[in-house]
Amino acid sequence: MLKESKCGVWRSLKCVLCPLSSPWRPTICLFISSGHTLFKSKQLCRGDFSAARISFVRVKYLFLTWLTVLVGSWVLYVQYSAYTELCRGHECKNAICDKYRRGIIDGSACSSLCDKETLYMSRCLSTLPNNQVYTGSWGDHDGIIRCKLGEVVHYELGEEPEPRREAPVFDKPTRGTSVEKFREMVFNHLKSKLGEQANLASLVSQILSVADGNRDGRVSLPEARSTWALLQIPPVLFEVLLGLLLQDRGHTPRLLGYCGDLYMTERIAYGPLYGLSLPWPLVSWVPSGLQRTMDQWFTPSWPRKAKISMGLLELVEDIFHGTYGSFLICDLAAAHFGYTNGHELRLTNTRAVVPEDEFRRTMRALRCESDADCVYGVDCQTSCDLSEKRCREEPVQPNLAKACGTLKDYLLRGAPSGMREELERQLYACMALRGNAGQMNMEHSLILNNLKALLWRQISHTKDS
Repeated sequence: MLKESKCGVWRSLKCVLCPLSSPWRPTICLFISSGHTLFKSKQLCRGDFSAARISFVRVKYLFLTWLTVLVGSWVLYVQYSAYTELCRGHECKNAICDKYRRGIIDGSACSSLCDKETLYMSRCLSTLPNNQVYTGSWGDHDGIIRCKLGEVVHYELGEEPEPRREAPVFDKPTRGTSVEKFREMVFNHLKSKLGEQANLASLVSQILSVADGNRDGRVSLPEARSTWALLQIPPVLFEVLLGLLLQDRGHTPRLLGYCGDLYMTERIAYGPLYGLSLPWPLVSWVPSGLQRTMDQWFTPSWPRKAKISMGLLELVEDIFHGTYGSFLICDLAAAHFGYTNGHELRLTNTRAVVPEDEFRRTMRALRCESDADCVYGVDCQTSCDLSEKRCREEPVQPNLAKACGTLKDYLLRGAPSGMREELERQLYACMALRGNAGQMNMEHSLILNNLKALLWRQISHTKDS
């Protein structure tokens, strides 16, 4: 019925537009007839067109599904390749246990790692292939396990892989070395790092006590090799030194055990000190001011922040002209600190710590064109002597000034209104400290004591103290 009515429309249109007397009758009639024929052909092909359209949609979604699977597989492959290159804990364990079973090395953790298997690695935290970092467990202790591996050698597809270049460790001391000779080796090594110190012999005795892993009262050759290998790794050396220096203060993670150059330290419950780790695609889009505000959202209550901050101030005090000389912290970012369940501060990255004597030697050897050339680590800086084109050895900012800069936003947010103004004044005075200022030691002590007293007055009556 619908078809007939439409055809009737075409006939009526032809009658109206094509009168017998019209000179344009042949042209108009031809046009209308063509339109009628086209209309009918569209009616006939509409079903085929709908089927073709459905097929096109199916093909489109099939292509998108295939593309998604392809991209997803590629991403998984890249992630897996990166993981297998970065996370080589099984290689580390196999290499260490092989040397332990051959009698080359020994240590307090060797038996648990290789024989009893009560020390095991969990989650991979490595960022470099030759420095393996894992969370781990050892009996009732949770910790961080670190192990040094040889350099990874890359090769092209189709080529024979080269053998991995192993680090030359565990070759000292040699067979026949006496304990006294080993003591002398350790003494000279520490002297080269810390300079002349009055209590260096006492420090050597403490290290030899740590080296006696099985607590039998003597240091065996395999134990001595493990200890010597650990002392050659600067972060481990300073971790051990700071642990011994601050053993009664507890500002650094405790060394739980070692085997060769694999060692395990106490795991810190909370870290970083503050801050929110954004996914890398968002980092460039979030304004720095907003990110600083967001960093302060996930922090403890103010009295607890004050207690944690006092821990950082005490750490700075302890390593400033301490028992074994002064140390500089060359990256005082919040990411390198954490705190325990009792809100006690811990320095989680000892790689940022350097003895002041070594810092001065390094800076003296540096040539420079401007102050920007005289930087050690992230933020340990000296000035450039333009006349001699060499860096001066005096640090521009002491540890305390940088610590106050780290704590400023952390402490001022949520501070009690009655002391906020005084706290802000003292923090800015602290940040203005300079390493080469006259009477720096006296000014350093005065500002440090005033800050600690101000914070203590606010929390001494609370349960957080």
